[in-house]
Amino acid sequence: MNKRAKIKDIALKAGVSPTTVSRALSGSGLVAEPTLSHVREIAQTMRYRPNISARNLRTQKTMSILVVVRDIGNPFYLDIFKGAESIAHDAGYSLLMANTEDDPNREADYFDMLNHGHADGMILMTGKMPVDCDLPVDIAQKVVVALEMIDGVDLTHVVIDNEYASIEAIDHLVALGHRKIAYIAGPIPEGMSVRRLAGFRHAMKASGLSLPEAYVQQGDFSYRSGEMATNRLLDLPDRPTAIYTANDEMAFGAIRAAKNKGLVVPDDLSIFGFDDTYLAEAFVPALTTVRQPCLEIGRRAMTRLLAHLSGDKPQTDSIVVPTEIVVRETTAPPKHFVE
Repeated sequence: MNKRAKIKDIALKAGVSPTTVSRALSGSGLVAEPTLSHVREIAQTMRYRPNISARNLRTQKTMSILVVVRDIGNPFYLDIFKGAESIAHDAGYSLLMANTEDDPNREADYFDMLNHGHADGMILMTGKMPVDCDLPVDIAQKVVVALEMIDGVDLTHVVIDNEYASIEAIDHLVALGHRKIAYIAGPIPEGMSVRRLAGFRHAMKASGLSLPEAYVQQGDFSYRSGEMATNRLLDLPDRPTAIYTANDEMAFGAIRAAKNKGLVVPDDLSIFGFDDTYLAEAFVPALTTVRQPCLEIGRRAMTRLLAHLSGDKPQTDSIVVPTEIVVRETTAPPKHFVE
Protein backbone atom coordinates (compact mmCIF):
# COMPACT_ATOMS: atom_id res chain seq x y z
CA MET A 1 0.00 0.00 0.00
CA ASN A 2 1.35 3.42 -0.93
CA LYS A 3 2.34 5.63 1.97
CA ARG A 4 -0.03 8.55 2.45
CA ALA A 5 1.61 11.81 1.36
CA LYS A 6 2.21 14.35 4.12
CA ILE A 7 2.74 18.09 4.03
CA LYS A 8 6.49 17.64 4.62
CA ASP A 9 6.65 15.31 1.57
CA ILE A 10 5.02 17.95 -0.62
CA ALA A 11 7.32 20.63 0.81
CA LEU A 12 10.41 18.57 0.00
CA LYS A 13 9.34 17.96 -3.59
CA ALA A 14 8.22 21.58 -4.12
CA GLY A 15 11.36 23.05 -2.55
CA VAL A 16 9.44 25.16 -0.07
CA SER A 17 8.80 25.06 3.67
CA PRO A 18 6.01 22.96 5.24
CA THR A 19 4.45 26.22 6.44
CA THR A 20 4.20 27.46 2.86
CA VAL A 21 2.55 24.20 1.81
CA SER A 22 0.06 24.40 4.66
CA ARG A 23 -0.85 27.98 3.77
CA ALA A 24 -1.17 27.16 0.06
CA LEU A 25 -3.47 24.19 0.64
CA SER A 26 -5.60 26.00 3.22
CA GLY A 27 -6.48 28.82 0.82
CA SER A 28 -5.09 31.38 3.26
CA GLY A 29 -4.31 33.91 0.54
CA LEU A 30 -0.78 34.27 1.92
CA VAL A 31 0.97 32.36 -0.87
CA ALA A 32 1.41 34.12 -4.20
CA GLU A 33 1.61 32.74 -7.69
CA PRO A 34 3.38 30.83 -9.18
CA THR A 35 4.23 29.12 -5.88
CA LEU A 36 0.54 28.60 -5.06
CA SER A 37 -0.22 26.69 -8.28
CA HIS A 38 3.10 24.80 -8.06
CA VAL A 39 2.35 23.50 -4.57
CA ARG A 40 -1.25 22.57 -5.39
CA GLU A 41 -0.19 20.74 -8.55
CA ILE A 42 2.36 18.67 -6.61
CA ALA A 43 -0.21 17.94 -3.90
CA GLN A 44 -2.64 16.70 -6.53
CA THR A 45 0.02 14.59 -8.22
CA MET A 46 0.94 13.00 -4.89
CA ARG A 47 -2.79 12.45 -4.20
CA TYR A 48 -2.53 14.36 -0.92
CA ARG A 49 -5.59 14.20 1.33
CA PRO A 50 -5.67 16.23 4.55
CA ASN A 51 -6.34 14.42 7.82
CA ILE A 52 -9.68 16.07 8.48
CA SER A 53 -10.38 14.43 11.84
CA ALA A 54 -7.04 15.44 13.29
CA ARG A 55 -7.38 18.96 12.00
CA ASN A 56 -10.88 19.31 13.38
CA LEU A 57 -9.76 18.28 16.85
CA ARG A 58 -6.77 20.61 16.72
CA THR A 59 -8.54 23.67 15.38
CA GLN A 60 -12.06 23.19 16.79
CA LYS A 61 -13.42 23.55 13.26
CA THR A 62 -16.03 21.53 11.39
CA MET A 63 -14.20 22.02 8.07
CA SER A 64 -17.56 22.58 6.37
CA ILE A 65 -18.96 25.58 4.49
CA LEU A 66 -22.61 26.36 3.83
CA VAL A 67 -23.52 27.52 0.31
CA VAL A 68 -26.95 29.09 0.78
CA VAL A 69 -29.19 29.45 -2.29
CA ARG A 70 -32.80 30.33 -3.03
CA ASP A 71 -33.74 27.21 -5.01
CA ILE A 72 -31.58 24.12 -5.18
CA GLY A 73 -33.52 23.02 -8.25
CA ASN A 74 -32.13 25.90 -10.32
CA PRO A 75 -29.18 24.55 -12.34
CA PHE A 76 -27.69 28.05 -12.45
CA TYR A 77 -26.23 27.56 -8.97
CA LEU A 78 -24.38 24.37 -9.85
CA ASP A 79 -21.46 25.98 -11.64
CA ILE A 80 -20.98 28.46 -8.79
CA PHE A 81 -20.98 25.52 -6.38
CA LYS A 82 -18.50 23.70 -8.62
CA GLY A 83 -16.14 26.67 -8.70
CA ALA A 84 -16.30 27.06 -4.92
CA GLU A 85 -15.77 23.33 -4.37
CA SER A 86 -12.64 23.32 -6.52
CA ILE A 87 -11.01 25.71 -4.07
CA ALA A 88 -12.53 24.26 -0.91
CA HIS A 89 -11.45 20.71 -1.73
CA ASP A 90 -7.77 21.62 -1.88
CA ALA A 91 -8.10 23.29 1.52
CA GLY A 92 -9.76 20.23 3.08
CA TYR A 93 -13.21 21.78 3.38
CA SER A 94 -16.54 20.19 2.48
CA LEU A 95 -19.44 22.20 1.03
CA LEU A 96 -23.06 21.83 2.07
CA MET A 97 -25.74 23.17 -0.29
CA ALA A 98 -28.40 24.90 1.80
CA ASN A 99 -31.80 25.48 0.18
CA THR A 100 -34.05 28.28 1.52
CA GLU A 101 -36.98 28.31 -0.96
CA ASP A 102 -37.23 32.01 0.04
CA ASP A 103 -38.51 30.88 3.45
CA PRO A 104 -37.40 33.36 6.17
CA ASN A 105 -37.41 30.61 8.80
CA ARG A 106 -35.06 28.44 6.79
CA GLU A 107 -32.80 31.41 6.09
CA ALA A 108 -32.58 32.04 9.83
CA ASP A 109 -31.93 28.33 10.53
CA TYR A 110 -28.77 28.33 8.42
CA PHE A 111 -27.41 31.36 10.23
CA ASP A 112 -28.17 29.58 13.51
CA MET A 113 -26.02 26.69 12.27
CA LEU A 114 -23.20 29.16 11.79
CA ASN A 115 -23.79 30.70 15.20
CA HIS A 116 -23.72 27.33 16.96
CA GLY A 117 -20.54 26.12 15.29
CA HIS A 118 -22.14 23.54 12.99
CA ALA A 119 -20.36 25.17 10.02
CA ASP A 120 -17.28 27.36 9.80
CA GLY A 121 -18.42 29.77 7.12
CA MET A 122 -21.06 30.64 4.55
CA ILE A 123 -21.35 31.77 0.95
CA LEU A 124 -24.69 33.56 0.81
CA MET A 125 -26.52 33.75 -2.54
CA THR A 126 -30.06 34.71 -1.58
CA GLY A 127 -29.73 38.47 -2.08
CA LYS A 128 -30.91 39.25 1.45
CA MET A 129 -30.08 38.90 5.10
CA PRO A 130 -32.32 36.82 7.37
CA VAL A 131 -34.74 38.46 9.78
CA ASP A 132 -35.55 37.52 13.37
CA CYS A 133 -32.29 35.76 14.09
CA ASP A 134 -29.02 36.58 15.81
CA LEU A 135 -26.22 37.22 13.34
CA PRO A 136 -22.68 36.13 14.26
CA VAL A 137 -20.68 38.85 15.99
CA ASP A 138 -17.80 38.07 13.62
CA ILE A 139 -20.07 37.82 10.57
CA ALA A 140 -17.59 39.59 8.28
CA GLN A 141 -15.09 36.83 9.07
CA LYS A 142 -17.54 34.03 8.32
CA VAL A 143 -19.82 35.17 5.49
CA VAL A 144 -19.12 36.16 1.89
CA VAL A 145 -21.99 37.30 -0.32
CA ALA A 146 -21.95 36.01 -3.90
CA LEU A 147 -23.99 36.65 -7.03
CA GLU A 148 -26.53 39.09 -5.57
CA MET A 149 -25.53 42.39 -3.97
CA ILE A 150 -27.07 43.11 -0.56
CA ASP A 151 -27.22 46.85 -0.01
CA GLY A 152 -26.13 48.28 3.32
CA VAL A 153 -24.27 45.15 4.46
CA ASP A 154 -20.56 45.36 5.31
CA LEU A 155 -19.49 42.02 3.89
CA THR A 156 -17.31 40.95 1.00
CA HIS A 157 -19.38 40.72 -2.19
CA VAL A 158 -18.43 38.75 -5.32
CA VAL A 159 -20.85 39.93 -7.98
CA ILE A 160 -21.35 41.08 -11.56
CA ASP A 161 -22.41 44.54 -12.73
CA ASN A 162 -26.04 43.76 -13.52
CA GLU A 163 -26.84 47.27 -14.75
CA TYR A 164 -23.93 47.39 -17.17
CA ALA A 165 -24.72 43.87 -18.45
CA SER A 166 -28.24 45.02 -19.34
CA ILE A 167 -26.87 48.06 -21.13
CA GLU A 168 -24.64 45.84 -23.26
CA ALA A 169 -27.57 43.55 -24.08
CA ILE A 170 -29.76 46.44 -25.28
CA ASP A 171 -26.88 47.98 -27.21
CA HIS A 172 -26.58 44.68 -29.11
CA LEU A 173 -30.27 44.72 -30.04
CA VAL A 174 -30.14 48.38 -31.05
CA ALA A 175 -27.08 47.68 -33.23
CA LEU A 176 -29.14 45.01 -35.02
CA GLY A 177 -31.74 47.66 -35.82
CA HIS A 178 -34.37 47.03 -33.15
CA ARG A 179 -36.29 50.08 -31.95
CA LYS A 180 -39.23 48.37 -30.25
CA ILE A 181 -37.62 46.49 -27.39
CA ALA A 182 -39.57 45.10 -24.43
CA TYR A 183 -38.31 43.74 -21.12
CA ILE A 184 -39.47 40.95 -18.81
CA ALA A 185 -38.18 41.79 -15.34
CA GLY A 186 -37.39 39.56 -12.40
CA PRO A 187 -39.07 39.98 -9.00
CA ILE A 188 -39.16 43.62 -7.89
CA PRO A 189 -37.91 45.06 -5.49
CA GLU A 190 -35.12 42.46 -5.30
CA GLY A 191 -31.75 44.09 -5.89
CA MET A 192 -30.69 42.02 -8.88
CA SER A 193 -33.98 42.66 -10.68
CA VAL A 194 -33.90 46.38 -9.89
CA ARG A 195 -30.38 46.76 -11.28
CA ARG A 196 -31.10 44.86 -14.50
CA LEU A 197 -34.24 46.93 -15.06
CA ALA A 198 -32.29 50.14 -14.39
CA GLY A 199 -29.73 49.15 -17.02
CA PHE A 200 -32.49 48.43 -19.53
CA ARG A 201 -34.14 51.82 -18.96
CA HIS A 202 -30.80 53.62 -19.14
CA ALA A 203 -29.85 51.97 -22.43
CA MET A 204 -33.24 52.69 -24.01
CA LYS A 205 -33.03 56.34 -23.01
CA ALA A 206 -29.41 56.65 -24.15
CA SER A 207 -30.42 55.28 -27.56
CA GLY A 208 -33.28 57.76 -27.83
CA LEU A 209 -35.92 55.02 -27.89
CA SER A 210 -39.42 55.36 -26.53
CA LEU A 211 -40.51 52.94 -23.84
CA PRO A 212 -44.25 52.37 -23.55
CA GLU A 213 -45.30 51.34 -20.05
CA ALA A 214 -46.66 48.03 -21.36
CA TYR A 215 -43.22 47.15 -22.75
CA VAL A 216 -41.99 46.39 -19.21
CA GLN A 217 -43.62 43.21 -17.91
CA GLN A 218 -43.20 41.55 -14.51
CA GLY A 219 -41.87 38.00 -14.21
CA ASP A 220 -40.51 35.87 -11.38
CA PHE A 221 -37.57 34.15 -13.13
CA SER A 222 -39.71 31.08 -13.97
CA TYR A 223 -40.33 29.59 -17.42
CA ARG A 224 -44.08 30.03 -17.00
CA SER A 225 -43.83 33.72 -16.09
CA GLY A 226 -41.72 34.36 -19.20
CA GLU A 227 -44.34 32.65 -21.35
CA MET A 228 -47.22 34.60 -19.81
CA ALA A 229 -45.43 37.95 -20.02
CA THR A 230 -44.59 37.34 -23.68
CA ASN A 231 -48.21 36.54 -24.44
CA ARG A 232 -49.17 39.93 -23.02
CA LEU A 233 -46.50 41.68 -25.08
CA LEU A 234 -47.48 39.94 -28.30
CA ASP A 235 -51.13 40.86 -27.76
CA LEU A 236 -50.29 44.58 -27.82
CA PRO A 237 -51.47 46.56 -30.88
CA ASP A 238 -47.89 47.72 -31.47
CA ARG A 239 -45.92 44.68 -30.37
CA PRO A 240 -42.13 44.67 -29.88
CA THR A 241 -39.65 43.26 -32.36
CA ALA A 242 -37.30 42.13 -29.57
CA ILE A 243 -37.72 40.97 -25.98
CA TYR A 244 -34.95 41.09 -23.37
CA THR A 245 -35.51 38.88 -20.32
CA ALA A 246 -33.95 38.99 -16.85
CA ASN A 247 -32.88 35.34 -17.01
CA ASP A 248 -32.65 32.39 -19.40
CA GLU A 249 -35.64 30.48 -18.05
CA MET A 250 -37.99 33.36 -18.86
CA ALA A 251 -36.35 33.60 -22.29
CA PHE A 252 -37.19 29.94 -22.94
CA GLY A 253 -40.78 30.70 -21.95
CA ALA A 254 -40.78 33.67 -24.32
CA ILE A 255 -39.63 31.48 -27.21
CA ARG A 256 -42.41 28.99 -26.45
CA ALA A 257 -45.02 31.76 -26.40
CA ALA A 258 -43.79 33.15 -29.73
CA LYS A 259 -43.95 29.69 -31.31
CA ASN A 260 -47.50 29.15 -30.02
CA LYS A 261 -48.54 32.36 -31.75
CA GLY A 262 -47.06 31.24 -35.05
CA LEU A 263 -43.96 33.45 -34.86
CA VAL A 264 -40.47 32.33 -35.81
CA VAL A 265 -37.52 33.29 -33.59
CA PRO A 266 -35.51 35.28 -34.62
CA ASP A 267 -37.16 36.05 -37.99
CA ASP A 268 -40.30 37.53 -36.43
CA LEU A 269 -39.08 38.20 -32.91
CA SER A 270 -35.65 38.39 -31.28
CA ILE A 271 -35.20 36.99 -27.76
CA PHE A 272 -32.29 37.85 -25.44
CA GLY A 273 -31.64 36.04 -22.13
CA PHE A 274 -29.43 36.45 -19.09
CA ASP A 275 -27.16 33.91 -17.27
CA ASP A 276 -25.99 31.52 -20.02
CA THR A 277 -27.17 28.40 -18.23
CA TYR A 278 -26.13 25.07 -19.74
CA LEU A 279 -29.45 24.85 -21.61
CA ALA A 280 -28.88 28.13 -23.44
CA GLU A 281 -26.62 26.51 -26.03
CA ALA A 282 -28.64 23.28 -26.21
CA PHE A 283 -32.00 25.00 -26.69
CA VAL A 284 -33.46 25.19 -30.21
CA PRO A 285 -32.89 27.86 -31.33
CA ALA A 286 -29.75 28.43 -29.24
CA LEU A 287 -30.19 31.42 -26.97
CA THR A 288 -28.36 34.73 -27.22
CA THR A 289 -27.67 35.73 -23.63
CA VAL A 290 -25.51 37.46 -21.04
CA ARG A 291 -22.93 35.04 -19.69
CA GLN A 292 -22.28 35.15 -15.98
CA PRO A 293 -18.86 33.66 -15.09
CA CYS A 294 -20.32 31.25 -12.54
CA LEU A 295 -17.21 29.14 -11.98
CA GLU A 296 -15.14 32.26 -11.38
CA ILE A 297 -17.71 33.71 -8.99
CA GLY A 298 -17.57 30.50 -6.97
CA ARG A 299 -13.77 30.38 -6.98
CA ARG A 300 -13.41 34.04 -5.98
CA ALA A 301 -15.97 33.78 -3.20
CA MET A 302 -14.41 30.67 -1.69
CA THR A 303 -10.87 32.01 -1.94
CA ARG A 304 -11.86 35.16 -0.08
CA LEU A 305 -13.85 33.23 2.55
CA LEU A 306 -10.93 30.87 3.23
CA ALA A 307 -8.61 33.85 3.63
CA HIS A 308 -10.98 35.30 6.23
CA LEU A 309 -11.29 31.97 8.05
CA SER A 310 -7.51 31.62 8.19
CA GLY A 311 -7.28 34.86 10.15
CA ASP A 312 -6.94 37.58 7.53
CA LYS A 313 -8.66 40.85 8.39
CA PRO A 314 -12.03 40.79 6.57
CA GLN A 315 -12.21 43.03 3.51
CA THR A 316 -15.74 44.34 3.11
CA ASP A 317 -15.30 45.26 -0.53
CA SER A 318 -16.93 44.26 -3.80
CA ILE A 319 -15.20 42.00 -6.29
CA VAL A 320 -16.89 42.63 -9.64
CA VAL A 321 -16.46 39.80 -12.14
CA PRO A 322 -17.01 40.78 -15.81
CA THR A 323 -19.84 39.41 -17.94
CA GLU A 324 -19.92 38.90 -21.71
CA ILE A 325 -22.50 38.81 -24.47
CA VAL A 326 -22.88 35.40 -26.13
CA VAL A 327 -24.51 35.76 -29.54
CA ARG A 328 -26.30 32.67 -30.80
CA GLU A 329 -29.46 32.07 -32.85
CA THR A 330 -32.29 33.99 -31.16
CA THR A 331 -31.35 37.52 -32.22
CA ALA A 332 -31.34 39.01 -35.73
CA PRO A 333 -32.21 42.31 -37.44
CA PRO A 334 -35.97 43.01 -37.47
CA LYS A 335 -37.84 42.45 -40.70
CA HIS A 336 -37.57 45.27 -43.25
CA PHE A 337 -34.58 46.77 -41.43
CA VAL A 338 -32.15 48.47 -43.80
CA GLU A 339 -28.81 49.52 -42.33
